Amino acid sequence: MTTYGTIPTSSSPGPSANIEYLSRAKKRIKEGLGDRRPWKLMFNIRSFNFPVNLSDAISRVRSNVAYFRMNYAIIVLFVLFLSLLWQPISLIVFVAMMAAWLVLYFLLDEPLVIFRRTIDDRVVLIVLGVLTIVFLLLTDATPNILWSLLVGAVVVLVHASFRRSDDLYDEESAGLTSSS
Repeated sequence: MTTYGTIPTSSSPGPSANIEYLSRAKKRIKEGLGDRRPWKLMFNIRSFNFPVNLSDAISRVRSNVAYFRMNYAIIVLFVLFLSLLWQPISLIVFVAMMAAWLVLYFLLDEPLVIFRRTIDDRVVLIVLGVLTIVFLLLTDATPNILWSLLVGAVVVLVHASFRRSDDLYDEESAGLTSSS
């Protein structure tokens, strides 16, 4: 009996399913990082000057935080990562929780199902947030974590208040993106 021209079928997921999952994960990570603005634009030396008054500084902080939010998140996470280098257990917990966030929240295409019950995304977000905080605090690195978050917030606020926001543009709202 010959089977020329038939398409083989398999009931178990093979390597192609794993490759498809990895390509979807890569695509979703790139989409998430798509909100990141170019670092060259963020640190353009010509765009820095002192705000004229407090209301100008607050206005700059609001617009810069809205525009560079992904960049600022990366900066704060990087400062936190650097502070945990001297706390190896905390660093391991940090990396493990980041992996859990990726798998359980950012890379899921469908809602999480546990014991045939669908778990809402908000519940996953709250549980992962609480577990991340609790696990990091249990590693006795609380002062280190708090100081690094404070340093990250100060870096963000200083940058956001000294960087002019009049040269920022949003391609999507300005209609500058091409749809082809």
